[in-house]
Amino acid sequence: MIFAIIFQLMIAELNTLENKVAQVVALCHFLRTENSQLKLALGEAERERKELSERIESARYRLEELARQLPETPDGA
Repeated sequence: MIFAIIFQLMIAELNTLENKVAQVVALCHFLRTENSQLKLALGEAERERKELSERIESARYRLEELARQLPETPDGA
């Protein structure tokens, strides 16, 4: 009789553990997927940052060239 009660308690604990393990596995799968998506988004953001940086540098160069072409004012400013 006591063996049956202990056995039932052990089964209940094993079922609880099995559910917790299943939750951890599901969370791991979710986090792997999210990590992959974040890596892709980061790569895209880095490419965009590089492109914008190059565009800013190009605009700066063009503005410097235009500034050099401006005529000097008589007061030297």
